[in-house]
Amino acid sequence: MSFTIQNVLIAVEGGYETADVQVADNCISALAKPSKRIAPNNSSSGNQGSETVIDGTNKLLLPGFVNAHTHSSEMWQRGIIPPLPLELWIAELYDFTPLDPEKVYLSALGTAVETLLSGGTTVVDHLVLIPGQELETIAAAVRAYQEIGIRAFIGPLIQDESLTAGMPAGENAIEHGAYIRSTQATLDLMESAIKQFHNPELGVNILLAPTGIQLCSDALFEGCIDLSDRENICRHAHLLETRAQKQLAQQKYGCSAVKHLQEIGYLSSKTSLAHCVWLDDSDIAIMAETKSTVVHNPLSNLRLGSGIAPILKYRQAGVNVSFGCDGAASNDSQDLLEAIKIGSILHNITDLDYRHWITPRQSVEMASLGGAKGLNVADEIGSLTVGKKADFVLYDLTSLSLLPRTDPIGLLILGRPTNAVDSVWVNGKRIVADGKVKTIDVDNLRQQLFEHSEWNSKRQSQTVSEIETHYRKVMNLQGYS
Repeated sequence: MSFTIQNVLIAVEGGYETADVQVADNCISALAKPSKRIAPNNSSSGNQGSETVIDGTNKLLLPGFVNAHTHSSEMWQRGIIPPLPLELWIAELYDFTPLDPEKVYLSALGTAVETLLSGGTTVVDHLVLIPGQELETIAAAVRAYQEIGIRAFIGPLIQDESLTAGMPAGENAIEHGAYIRSTQATLDLMESAIKQFHNPELGVNILLAPTGIQLCSDALFEGCIDLSDRENICRHAHLLETRAQKQLAQQKYGCSAVKHLQEIGYLSSKTSLAHCVWLDDSDIAIMAETKSTVVHNPLSNLRLGSGIAPILKYRQAGVNVSFGCDGAASNDSQDLLEAIKIGSILHNITDLDYRHWITPRQSVEMASLGGAKGLNVADEIGSLTVGKKADFVLYDLTSLSLLPRTDPIGLLILGRPTNAVDSVWVNGKRIVADGKVKTIDVDNLRQQLFEHSEWNSKRQSQTVSEIETHYRKVMNLQGYS
């Protein structure tokens, strides 16, 4: 599979250059000075024969972004969960989680489409599992991602403690029921999932992804460490998303969650951690020392009132940072460009020294190479570099939302781009062309999502009503009931 994108704009240090980007055997083979020849019949066809030439005139080519943390099945509840903090929000989410693998398949397709059309070529899906149908759940997501062609890292969301264990105990602790699976059964499940589905050559990777310290025992974390080391795969988790989780960590460990995870060996250059809102300076030093990656999810942090992660401090300390949309019931979309914009300019209010603020080019690097580093694949994707996989996105600089002409990357990151993605390639395959996904029938997907859902603005979560009084009490909120 070989082709050339001719006369396309690429970013270089200090500005931009026009180049011919050549691809052979699914990898970037050359970044050459532009030629004047444009093949008359192949300029937009996407047919990738040995002579295919694509016209890149008035277009910008960037490495594909990584949607470094999401939960695809949350798509079925976007827009309906009321304003609640995470500990209550998740109770409502779980009360109404879809229990049908076909819905998992459809929402994974929807997540992939939205990611692709907002500049992403890779998705990290912290996948909620259907009890009793765990492998079927994973298989449904794998099928979706392989059909559409996006590069996928699937981290089945695992835990071994019940939902109420995720809140601080307080004076009158809630009695926690046993979780539906034992720790060993969960680890056995993950071993089966790795053997059955982990296939990087086909674009599907399995991650070890315990949900976080709030719902997982040390035995589960340690089992995941052992399995990820044996199989050489990455690990993922939520970390200190809320103030309640910071309080819980002190109760469980007598030290910070970051210090504890370092002591048991979970932190590493192969570890990415979502949110990381409530870390102090000593925690940040540990993150830098262990070369762990922070996945910044600004929209869900705001939506759930979790807080503003100290991203500028992470960057100054040398911690790798990437961006995630988070799930579509806490965002409530999968628009990666929106998450990158908010996640960049939000921090201008956290530090008066504007020299620390994130520039549009730094945002692009965080979203692409930063995401690749967190998945231990920076030698394969994340930049327009000869020898790396052809995972990149072509933006139409004549799109109304990217005009008038100023700085192309500034317009893309600081603006509100709509219909700006012209084409997307993953592993050298063109899966979006002329702004449309070509590998699946998107109109049929829209119809299926519509038919499998219904308008519903009022519902009551039994679990929220059971635990809300305890939550308000331990968080010292006025009016416990």
